Amino acid sequence: MPDTSPPPGPAEARPPVGRRERKKAATRRAIADAALALFLEHGFERVSVRDVAERADVSTTTLFAHFPSKESLVFDREEDIDARLRDCVRDRPEGQSVMEALRAHALRSWIPVATDPLGERYLALVDGTPALREYGERMWMRHAKTLGGALARELGREPDDLACAALARFVLEVPVLTRGREDPGASVEKVFDLLLHGWESEEAPG
Repeated sequence: MPDTSPPPGPAEARPPVGRRERKKAATRRAIADAALALFLEHGFERVSVRDVAERADVSTTTLFAHFPSKESLVFDREEDIDARLRDCVRDRPEGQSVMEALRAHALRSWIPVATDPLGERYLALVDGTPALREYGERMWMRHAKTLGGALARELGREPDDLACAALARFVLEVPVLTRGREDPGASVEKVFDLLLHGWESEEAPG
């Protein structure tokens, strides 16, 4: 998926990177963009890794140095997403609660993706390709484990704390729940209000 997210906020700031790292990142970006364009044009199964390498003007050896599998070409931001989930909890501003840090992260990082015109085509590609659906599910579980672990560490609980694991999974469902909504931002706010205040607030008079 093209990187449509805005520059990292304070909790997601990264140290300056050198020329070599920038070049590697640019190569990785070019490969991922070439792959997605081909997959959207022809379908995942009908495009080979060699096709992607030729479109990106790199060798297949270079391609596999950046991506371990054909499926990973479609989920090229996996490591970055993991890092941002962890950092938004660990490096949140002083005085900000964990829940509000997660809310801010969702609004900052997921709304641009939800409103990206290419988003629906990308999701249709994933939904319509069994290998990509399976890979996406495994990736989702890794993100849930990362976020659950970050929450547990921040709150001084055991790594497999049930409440932290449950909250992580609920939060990671937000992009799916807000998909196709008329106002994705308001939908994100609604879900986090529910997580913060519970279902009883929905049933309260008024």
